[in-house]
Amino acid sequence: MNILKLKRMLEHFLIEDIGECDVTSDTIFGPSKQGALTFIAKEGGVFSGSDVIRTGFALLDNQIEVTLHVRDGEVFETGQKLARMTGNMALLLKGERVVLNLVQRMSGIATLAHEATMILAGTKTRACDTRKTTPGLRMLEKYAVRSGGAFNHRNGLYDAVMIKDNHIAFAGSITEAVQAVKAKLGHTCKVEVETESLEQVLEAVEAGADIIMFDNRSPDEIKQWIKSVPGHIITEASGGITLGKLATFRETGVDYISLGCLTHSVRALDISAKVTECEGVLK
Repeated sequence: MNILKLKRMLEHFLIEDIGECDVTSDTIFGPSKQGALTFIAKEGGVFSGSDVIRTGFALLDNQIEVTLHVRDGEVFETGQKLARMTGNMALLLKGERVVLNLVQRMSGIATLAHEATMILAGTKTRACDTRKTTPGLRMLEKYAVRSGGAFNHRNGLYDAVMIKDNHIAFAGSITEAVQAVKAKLGHTCKVEVETESLEQVLEAVEAGADIIMFDNRSPDEIKQWIKSVPGHIITEASGGITLGKLATFRETGVDYISLGCLTHSVRALDISAKVTECEGVLK
C-alpha cells in the first residue's frame, strides 16, 4: 500500500464529506468531549483496510488512538469487534463514514477473493482480479484482493502489454502485433495475447507471447487448447466467469483465472460503527 497516495485519496474523500464543517457534531459536542468509536461486524467475512483506518483518523487528529482487533486477511465472525478508535468525539464522527465505507467495500472484496481461492484450492490455478475496478479506488480494491488471498492482474495500461481483439484487428494479425510490441519494449515487459480460437492460440505461441488468455472459452475448449501451449508460457482463462461458474474451470490446467466479479459487482460487508462517551481518554 502506497501510504503517500492513500493520504492524498483520503484527504479528498474527507473534504468531500465534511466540506466546511460537520454541522451536527460541531454543534453538539464541545472540543473537549472524548469518545470511543468501535467497528463491529454484523456479518462474517475477511478483513481488509487497516491502513485506511489508521491513516484516515490520523489525518483528522494524530492524537486519535487506533486499536485493531483483526489483521488484513484475517477471518472474522458476526458480532466481532474489528477496531476501536478513541479521541475527540466530533473528529471521530467526522471520519466515521468515509473510513467505514472503504473498510466495508474492501472487506467485501477480500471476502469474495477468499471464497475464490477456496474454490480453486488443491489446484495450481490462482484467482486474480481485472481492471474492472471503481475509478479512484483501484489501489484499495486491488489491495483488498490480495488480503483475500487472490492475486492482482496488471494494475493499469502502463505495466503490462495485453493484445486484445481490437489491437489484433488494427495491427493485421497477432504476429504483427506481438512483433511491433517486442521491437519497441524492453525484456522486462510481459506480453499477453487474448485468443478466441485454436488458430489464434497457435499463432500466439509461434509469435512468442509470454501469456496466453483464453477469452470467453468453455472449460472443455480450454482443456483441449492448452495442450498446444508450451509449459513456459503462462495461461489464463477470462470472460464472464463468476464464483458460481468457477468450480467448472478447476481442472482446465490454466495458471490464472481472472475474475471481474471480485471488484465490479461486489457487495460491501455489513459493518456498524458504535460511539460511546469516554471521559478522560485523552488530555
